[in-house]
Amino acid sequence: MTYNLEAVSRFVLLPLLAVFALANAASVPQRYTLDASASNVAAKVPFFGLASKTAKFPRMEGAVMIVPGAPEKAVIDVTFDATAIQAPDSVTLARLRGSKFFWVDKYPSIHFVGRALKLSSTTRGTVEGQLTARGVTKPASLAVTFDADPIAMAGKPVSFTGTTTIDRRQFGMTSYQFIVGNKVDITLKARMVPR
Repeated sequence: MTYNLEAVSRFVLLPLLAVFALANAASVPQRYTLDASASNVAAKVPFFGLASKTAKFPRMEGAVMIVPGAPEKAVIDVTFDATAIQAPDSVTLARLRGSKFFWVDKYPSIHFVGRALKLSSTTRGTVEGQLTARGVTKPASLAVTFDADPIAMAGKPVSFTGTTTIDRRQFGMTSYQFIVGNKVDITLKARMVPR
């Protein structure tokens, strides 16, 4: 029996090459830059135990890398400008900017680096990382929700919301214990744009 080399290539080698190419493409990291004009951070803290106050950080920059098939290799790297903090009134703003809270003159930025994305669905998961504020770095777990499957949307903009809760005392913000709550709810909203 004789074999036609061209036929063998067509029916055996080409499909194998196609499978290899798809597998290789599936592991190529998807890299994004955060769209600063469509991204912000809000921090909400209980006030007098009856209400809450929310501060916002409207200026940030950062990048996201997602590896299809290997979410544990994902990286979310975000830095937001503490000097641009916004508050509901001038007294609160002055306190937040001062040495008893964010001390923006000495620590002008806040940094979050998240790794090891663990997906519970195509659009939800958690990212374990490190949050640095006032020169103190502590572990932080960010629950993330994407507006679309970032793997299926590779090459297109994707937005996500991330939430976490921290204890402000761990970052040296120990003042006003009877007025301001210790638990701070943080919400990051960001739009990722492919590089």
